[in-house]
Amino acid sequence: MMDAAARRQLAADIDAAARLTGDFVLRSGARANEYFDKYRFEADPRLLKRVAQAMLPLVPPETEVLAGVELGGVPIATAMSLLSGWPTAFVRKQPKAYGTCLAVEGGDLSGKRVVIVEDVISTGGAVRDAKARLDDAGAITIAVICAVWRGGGPAQIEGLDLPVLPALTLDDLKAASTR
Repeated sequence: MMDAAARRQLAADIDAAARLTGDFVLRSGARANEYFDKYRFEADPRLLKRVAQAMLPLVPPETEVLAGVELGGVPIATAMSLLSGWPTAFVRKQPKAYGTCLAVEGGDLSGKRVVIVEDVISTGGAVRDAKARLDDAGAITIAVICAVWRGGGPAQIEGLDLPVLPALTLDDLKAASTR
């Protein structure tokens, strides 16, 4: 686990890399003068490595496979795999329409204990969808790990009876922000 100072520094660095100011249209259609671009911290190899290192201690020891959720969970799961040696699977939003036509890539997951890896979770909709695809692939999902929990209150996803283990929370980012 990260000590408090390392946690504050990682939160500050993620916030500095990902919080943008300008004129943005949000998914809801509303306009905002600030936007959190999660791909900014995933695209920086030094910051991505630190995020992966912060998430690794959260992985339950019985884990057999890390499953990155398309798109943001894939680079983090890959970085975690490189650092730990755990194999990785990739969960698509939709099965690909050619070749193997799979929704879950990376080998047979039947009966394997899998941890879902995501970058930022607000409501958990993508994680619920990924869990359903992993179930269809025969995986046994045991936990969800994310870089940043942006949902309010304790980290839990409605409709999923799984532990949600965040490296950081929205409150961590707010507390570390210099803006």
